[in-house]
Amino acid sequence: MMQPFTTWLSAWSAFNPVAFPFTAAPFTAAHNNGPTAKGSGERSGKDRQQGTPLPSFPNPVQDAIDYGVDAMQRWILFLDVMRRRGDQFLEHAQHGKPPVLTFPHEVVMDGRKLKRPCNYMLLHILPDPAVGTDPTKRPFVIVDPRAGHGPGIGGFKPDSQIGTALRAGHPCYFIGFTPDPVPGQTLADVGAAEAAFIEHVGKRHARADGKPCVIGNCQAGWAVMALSAVHPELMGPLIIAGSPLSYWAGVKGKNPMRYLGGLYGGAWLAALAGDLGNGRFDGAHLVGNFEKLDPANTYWKKAYNLYASIDTEGARYLEFEKWWSGFFLLNTEEIESITDELFVGNKLSSGGIVSKDGRRLDLRNIRSPILVFASFGDNITPPQQALGWILDLYDSVEDIRSHEQTIVYNLHHDIGHLGIFVSGRVARKETAEFVENIELVDLLPPGLYEMVIEPKDPNAPGADLVAGAYVTRFEPRTLDDIRALGGNTPEDDRRFATVSRISDVNKGLYDSFARPWIRAMMTEPMAEWLRLTNPARAQYYLFSHLNPFLAPVEAMAHWAREHRRPIGKDNPFLEAQTRVSDAIAQALDSYRDRRDAAVEQLFLTTYNAPLLQALVGLAAPDAEVRPPRVRDEAFEALVEKRMAEIEARVADGGLREALFRILVFARRAEGAIDERAFQTLRRIRDEFPEAKQQSLDEVRAVFREQVFLLLIDEEAAMAALPVLLPEDKDRKTVLELAERVLSAAAPLTAEQRARLREVSAILERDRAEAGAETALRVVSRGAGSSVAKAAAEISQAAKQRRPTRTERAK
Repeated sequence: MMQPFTTWLSAWSAFNPVAFPFTAAPFTAAHNNGPTAKGSGERSGKDRQQGTPLPSFPNPVQDAIDYGVDAMQRWILFLDVMRRRGDQFLEHAQHGKPPVLTFPHEVVMDGRKLKRPCNYMLLHILPDPAVGTDPTKRPFVIVDPRAGHGPGIGGFKPDSQIGTALRAGHPCYFIGFTPDPVPGQTLADVGAAEAAFIEHVGKRHARADGKPCVIGNCQAGWAVMALSAVHPELMGPLIIAGSPLSYWAGVKGKNPMRYLGGLYGGAWLAALAGDLGNGRFDGAHLVGNFEKLDPANTYWKKAYNLYASIDTEGARYLEFEKWWSGFFLLNTEEIESITDELFVGNKLSSGGIVSKDGRRLDLRNIRSPILVFASFGDNITPPQQALGWILDLYDSVEDIRSHEQTIVYNLHHDIGHLGIFVSGRVARKETAEFVENIELVDLLPPGLYEMVIEPKDPNAPGADLVAGAYVTRFEPRTLDDIRALGGNTPEDDRRFATVSRISDVNKGLYDSFARPWIRAMMTEPMAEWLRLTNPARAQYYLFSHLNPFLAPVEAMAHWAREHRRPIGKDNPFLEAQTRVSDAIAQALDSYRDRRDAAVEQLFLTTYNAPLLQALVGLAAPDAEVRPPRVRDEAFEALVEKRMAEIEARVADGGLREALFRILVFARRAEGAIDERAFQTLRRIRDEFPEAKQQSLDEVRAVFREQVFLLLIDEEAAMAALPVLLPEDKDRKTVLELAERVLSAAAPLTAEQRARLREVSAILERDRAEAGAETALRVVSRGAGSSVAKAAAEISQAAKQRRPTRTERAK
C-alpha cells in the first residue's frame, strides 16, 4: 500500500534544480558524497589545477527544497515517536505499571501482605555480579514520591541516585508502590510499612558500618521525615531532595503554586475529585498541576525539542515518558490527609499532626543527620519551602544543638524540580558528593551547616584524599542565613492562616451537603470512564496503534530513516524556524508571568480583606496565626540530665576521645569542616586495628559527646586530657595525629598552631607536676624523720594549693 507513495517521495526528494548558474551543491550529491555537477559550487578541472576558488553564493531555492524534505521527514519521525509513546503507555499499563528502574531488582517485602496492608513494596537492587557491593558499607534506601506518577525516578537511568550509590559500593534498596491502593489504606499504614521495610534492611546489613541512609524524593521527603520523627532509631542519615516541608513559605513573584489552595477555596476540591473517582483520587490531576506551572514547556518546548532533535532525542524522550505517563491512584483518605494537614494546613512543621493514638508528630525528635537538597530553579519546591521548617521549629542554632540534631543543606543555583532527581549532571556532582561524604555527614557535630561543593584542584594539599572531581566542605550557618533566602511577612502568614480556616469551613459544607449525594451517584464504571477521558491519558490513546489514522506512520518512518537527509544548521529556513520557536516559547512565558502575577495579586487581595479575616477569627492583632512553640519541660529536664551524664564522663576514655577533643578544640575558630580531614581520619582508623572493630554509630556517639563536653565546660574538658593520656607515647601519638588531620586540607593556621601549643602545654604541665610529686616521695623514703616530716608538709601544702587531676577534670 505504501509503495506508490514512497516511490513518489523518493523521486521528489531527489529533485535537483539546475536552472540557476550559482546553485549550491546538488541535494543528492551532498548526501551521497558523489561527484557534483559543474557549476554547482565545485571547481572545474582547470580551476582545481590553477587553485583559483570560485565564489559560493546562497541558493534560496535549494535551501527551501532541502528544508522541505528535512521537515517532512522530521514530521514523519516525530509522529512515529508519538505513536511509540502511546504504545509504550498501553504496554506499561498492561504489565501492571512496574517501576521504571533500569537496574535489575527483586521483591524483598510486599506491603500487601503486612498486618496493615498497603500497596508499597521493598525492592533489592541487584548489583553487577562482576562488581558487587561492599557488605561493610551502609545500605542506601531510595524512596520515590507518590505524587501522581509511578515509582522509578530514583533509578531509571545509570546516572541516578541508585547508580551513584552502587558505583560507590553501597547495597541499594528501593521502596516503590503499585498503581492501585489497598481499599481503606491510609498514610499511617504506609508509614508502618516503610518502617518495617527499613527495619528489615537494617537487619539484613547488621554488620554494615552504619544504619541505612534513606533518600526521600519530593513528596517522599516529608514522609521520610515524619517516619524518622516517629521511629528515630531506624535510620542513619536522611537525604531530602526537592521535598516541601514548609508549605506556606516562598517569595513573592516567584512561587505561585502555594496560592492555589486559597484560590480553590481550600482542600474540598481534593475530596470532590476523590469522590468522583469512587473513593480513589486520580494522580493525573497532580500531574496536570505540575504541567500548568510551565505552559511553554508543556505545550511547545517539550515537543519542539523532540522534533528539532528527532535523530538523537527519541530514545531519551521515550525513556522519560515511560515514567511521566504512569498515572497512579491514591485513596481519598490519603489525598485528604495530604491536602488538609500539609498543603493547606501546614501542620507538619508546627507539630500540629496528631495520630489516632494521640502521638504528636514532632520533627525535633529526629536524631539522624538531615541533608536537604534544593534548588533556586525549582518552581515546585523552592528553597524556602525546603528549609522553612527550620525557622518554624527552632529559635537558634543552640536550640538545634540542644536537640542533638545535625542539619545540612545544599542549594543548586538553577536546576529545575525534575532535574534534582533525573539530571545526569546532578547525579555526577551533587548526588555523588552526598554519597561520598555520607559518613562525614553522620559524624558532623550537631548544628546547622551548608554543604559547599567545589572543583578539585589536583595540585592542592590532600588532593589524593578525594576520590571524585569535587571537594566538599561544610560551613557552619545560622538561622539568619535561612532567613536571608526570603520568606513570608507576618501579614502573609495571616493570609495563609485565613486560607486554612476557610478550607475547614468549605470542607465542612461539602461533607454535610454535597458529598452524600455525589457518593450515592458515583459507580466504578463512571469513575473509570472519567479516568480514561482525562486529557492527560487521552493523548496517549490518541497517538497509539488504537488510532487507525496512524497505521501508515510506522512504514513511512521506516522509509524516512532509510532516506534521511538532514540539513545543516546554517540553512536560513531552519534559522527562521528556530526564531519562530523561540518567539512562541517567549509568548507562552509572558502569558505564564502575567497569569502568575494575577493569581498572586488576587490571593493577596482576597485573603487580606479584614472582613474575611474577622469571619474566621484572625482580624485581631494578637490572633494566633501560627501555633506557638509549646515549652516542653520534660524535654528540658531530659536535656539537663543528658548534659550532666556527659559532664560526669569528662575523664573517661583514651586516645580516641582525646584525639576528638583536641580536633574540636583546635578547629573551633575555623568552623568549616573539609572532607579531606575526614578522609585522613578514615586512614588513621585503618591503621589502628582496634579502631576498626568499633561501628560508625559508636564513633559518632563518642565524637558528639566530646563536642558537648567542650560546649559545656571547655576548660575542664581540656584539663582532663592528661587523665585520658597517662602514657607519654600516647600523648606524642595523639599530637602527631591531630596535626596530620588538621593539615590535610591546608597548612596549619596560626590559630591552630597556638591551640596545639596550648594542648601540648597542658600535657607538659601535668608531666612536670607528676615529676615533682615523685621527687618528694623519693626524699621522704631516703631521709631522716625531720626531712620526711618537712616533705610531708610540703606535699600537703601542694595538695591544698593544687587540686588533683580528677578534681580539675570535674
